[in-house]
Amino acid sequence: MGSVIVTYKVFPEDIMETFDPLKKKIEACLPQFASLEGYGEEPIAFGLKALLVQVRFPEDKTGIVDEFEGELGKIEGVSQVQTLMVRRSSR
Repeated sequence: MGSVIVTYKVFPEDIMETFDPLKKKIEACLPQFASLEGYGEEPIAFGLKALLVQVRFPEDKTGIVDEFEGELGKIEGVSQVQTLMVRRSSR
């Protein structure tokens, strides 16, 4: 069975020096059947950066992409979340 790799763009409410506290909160709300593939940062404007989060989900879980996006949006300090890319992986 394959999996789905999803990239989310997480916008903080304010400029953050480090994303470490936010990363811990994201890892805490990650479902058991999902795995974190990595993080990245994307400059937005005037010192504001967005956190890019890659998560691997099993292919047979329906609705999980939107559901997890909603969970990310509920995290304290997060202003907005966008799903950037969804791709299938055979591994």
